[in-house]
This record gives sequence, structure tokens and C-alpha cells, in this order.
Amino acid sequence: MWWVILIIFATIILYFLIWPVPIDPIAWGSPSNTGYIGKLSSNNRLKALNFFSIGHNHWPEDIAIDAKGFIYTSTHAGNIVRLQPNGSNPENWANTGGRPLGIEFDHEGSLIVADAYRGLLSITPGGEIIELATMADGVPIRYANNLDVALDGKIYFTDSSTKFGAEEWGGIYEASLLDIIEHGAHGRLLVYDPSSGEVKTLLKGLNFPNGVAVSHDQTFILVNETGSYKIIRYWIDDLKRGQVEVFINELPSFPDNISRGLCGRFWVALISPRNPVIDKLAENPFMRKVVQRLPLFLRPKAVSYGHIIAIDGEGNILEDLQDPHGKYPMNTSVIETKDYLYIGSLVAPFLARLSKKRSSLLL
Repeated sequence: MWWVILIIFATIILYFLIWPVPIDPIAWGSPSNTGYIGKLSSNNRLKALNFFSIGHNHWPEDIAIDAKGFIYTSTHAGNIVRLQPNGSNPENWANTGGRPLGIEFDHEGSLIVADAYRGLLSITPGGEIIELATMADGVPIRYANNLDVALDGKIYFTDSSTKFGAEEWGGIYEASLLDIIEHGAHGRLLVYDPSSGEVKTLLKGLNFPNGVAVSHDQTFILVNETGSYKIIRYWIDDLKRGQVEVFINELPSFPDNISRGLCGRFWVALISPRNPVIDKLAENPFMRKVVQRLPLFLRPKAVSYGHIIAIDGEGNILEDLQDPHGKYPMNTSVIETKDYLYIGSLVAPFLARLSKKRSSLLL
């Protein structure tokens, strides 16, 4: 009988050592994690939220507001939900047939959509869906994630992973986990020029690039590099065009989307605190493969935590709002108006709004 136990034990060991996995991890030096201290000290400033129904939808990833004040959000089932300016009467305004993530209105009133399954789309005011881009430099766009529209009409957007496409690998969350744990630099920053219909790669070799924001003065692009816990700056002005630099490093959480706010501010949504296990294994590709072979319920998971920050054009933190208990967890986006912040979530079944006055924002 002992030999049966030995065979079972040996089989288990061999499974964890050699069973094929889809990732081929790259060793890298994870930046230090100072945690929630200083300007990022733990607080409860994000708890004073009110919520809007989005019908039978869930996962309101990103938010856009049109010229008339109507509120739009992208959802898990492919619906773009439209709400009245006061947040009432949600309706399924359009369905992309894919998985819409980042949304932004262009200067003609069309809603531009980064669809993780379909690429870059445009939805006209009448609801017609037009495919703008599915390829860039001969490489399929497999995980269009977020975007911003510059004053000249150009659309800057991210393709988070050319290896782990969102549709091919089971969904946006599942594919993101594979790309982040591999850390293989499969992401890129792209630009679409509506005057020519051309798509170009501006920057590649990024680790799950996510949120995109054009600066207020139109001289640079900020990109949240989720897999490396940082924000990078890509210059587009004539003097520094093409130069890249780290804008903010060593964030205590995974940054998701970033957006232009008012008065020169940018808002960053932080989806979940960093996982110390993943950080410790950054330089150990073999053990990351072992982790990938664990049953799903034993692998490291994102923690429910509410967190958004405001930064200035030099990367200084202006405001920090948190909800450690995750009443509205895993924040993915922030849109600022004169009186409110509208906040998206990866997992929530409703949309959140925060009164700037009620939360004592000095903005």
C-alpha cells in the first residue's frame, strides 16, 4: 500500500514542477512598497457615497458625461448604460457585442470605446457602432483597455496585452492576472488618427498598460502601468516628442484608469492593494509558475478596497480618498465635474457618486 501513496505523492510533486501553464514568467525587481503612510495614510474619506442603479447590469468600468449632462457607463454584458443627469432612469443605450472598457466622447459627440474584445470603436449619437481599429502595425489589438481624446482629435489608447487577449483567455480579469503574473511586457500605447484612419504604436514593452490621460496643455500622455505599480509620462510636444519617463513610482496599489480633472488635476483609480506574495516572487519565475498551478481558490486574489487619488502635473498627490472596508470596492475610474466625482468599479452592480463638498475636497 505504501507504494500507492508514494506514486500519488510523486504525481502531485511532478504536477507542481512540470505541468504546462500559459505563462512564461520574467524575473524583475518589484519596487518597494511603503504602504499606506504619509499622504497615502489609511482614511475613510471615500465612504460618503451615494449610488445609482444601472439596471440589471454590473461592473461599471468607466464613465463619460455628454454635453447635455447625461451619464454613460460601460458594463460587463457589453451594454453602454445611459442615465439622466440626476442619475435616474438607467437605459441600455447601446451594446458593443464585446466587452467595453474605457469610454470618452470625441469632439463630434460620438462615444469612443476601447472594447477589450473588439478593439477601438465609435458609437455615433444615433447609436451606430463603427469599428475604428482592430490592428496596429500588423499586430491584432487583443485587449483595448482605456483611451483619451486629444484636442486635435487624435485618440490615444492602450492595448494591455498582445499575448493574453481578454476574449481568448476567459475575460478581462482572467487575462489581466495572466499578463501581470508573467510580467512579459506585452502591452503598448497606441494612437489613432481620425483624419487618416491610421493606427500607430507609440510605445511598447509595457506591463499591462491601462488608463490613459492627455495632459491639460496637450504636451504629454500619462499611462498607468498596472503591472509595475507606476504611472509613466510619454511626451507628445515637439520639443520632447517620444521621450518617456517615470511619473509616479512605487504605488501601494494597482493603478487602473486615469482621467483629466479640473484645474490641472488628474484622478487615478486604484483597484486593489499590492499583494506581498506576488511582490516577493517577482525575481522568482519558477515559483510564479508553481503558484499558477495551484487551484484557483488558493492563488493570490485582489482585495476589496476603495481608493482614488488626485495628482498634479508633476506627480504630487493632492487628494487621497480611501475606504479600507470596500463599501464600493475595486475602483476603476473617476470622472470629475464641478460638484461631484463619479466612480467606477470592477465588481459593483451600481454606479457611485461622491459630493465634493460633503467629502471636504478643497478643489
